[in-house]
Amino acid sequence: MASLKELRNRIASVKATQKITKAMQMVAAAKLRRAQEAAEAARPYSERMATVLANLSAAMEGRDGASPLMAGTGKSDVHLLVVCTAERGLCGGFNSSIAKLARERAEKLIADGKTVKILCVGKKGFDALKRIHGHLIIDTIDLRSVKRVGFENAQDIANRVLTMFDEGEFDVCTVFYSEFRSVISQIPTPLQVIPAKIEQAGDAQPMDLGGAIYDYEPDESEILEELLPRNISVQIFRALLENAASEQGARMSAMDNATRNAGDMIDKLTLSYNRQRQAQITKELIEIISGAEAL
Repeated sequence: MASLKELRNRIASVKATQKITKAMQMVAAAKLRRAQEAAEAARPYSERMATVLANLSAAMEGRDGASPLMAGTGKSDVHLLVVCTAERGLCGGFNSSIAKLARERAEKLIADGKTVKILCVGKKGFDALKRIHGHLIIDTIDLRSVKRVGFENAQDIANRVLTMFDEGEFDVCTVFYSEFRSVISQIPTPLQVIPAKIEQAGDAQPMDLGGAIYDYEPDESEILEELLPRNISVQIFRALLENAASEQGARMSAMDNATRNAGDMIDKLTLSYNRQRQAQITKELIEIISGAEAL
């Protein structure tokens, strides 16, 4: 049984931890609002981009010379998995759920005889995947120095992916991230960006043109040549923004649970301390009474 001093020290330690978790919860709550607004603001542009590409691809259907970014290379032997996670932990199962989804996809592809390459965006994704699939990781993109994710960060990642695709290093590219729904709900999501699955991007559907006929200037192929690479940057940017909001929401929820658990532990330790202190006082009183009676 722990002594009174040990119990006092443990209570003080748990109280100090509770102060830290409470402070982290408040910081996450303050960051969440801005991150959530940024993620929600990016959704309409991303979905509209998908709608435009859907209309253009429909106009290009049946023609020769389609871009490889839309039509693919004609095979699916090599898959690139871009796993977007956070740079820091203490956010519940946010990082592990994304890594688990990517790990399951990698194992399924390997079982089908495919070659898998993993590009980690964020330190925690690398930490979660390196033990089993470390030999598949080709690089890790570190964003720890970035205080607020901008489009230029997504564009750098997209340029890296496009360069690898142009050099024939993979056939299919899928981005893994967590879609923000609420503070207690973040959905791990895979999004194939090469070749582009237009009908699945943001659940966008081609617009009803009402029988109207559109002429494009320049023609559809030139517009797609410009928009398809940009679409990859846009989708990666949206994934990073969704991740930022999901991370803060998950951290806020996790720190709230940790604060509550610390409070419960403090109550239990305080009860144990009071009982032991009362027992010790009773024992000392009995010894004093026994000594007085012996005289």
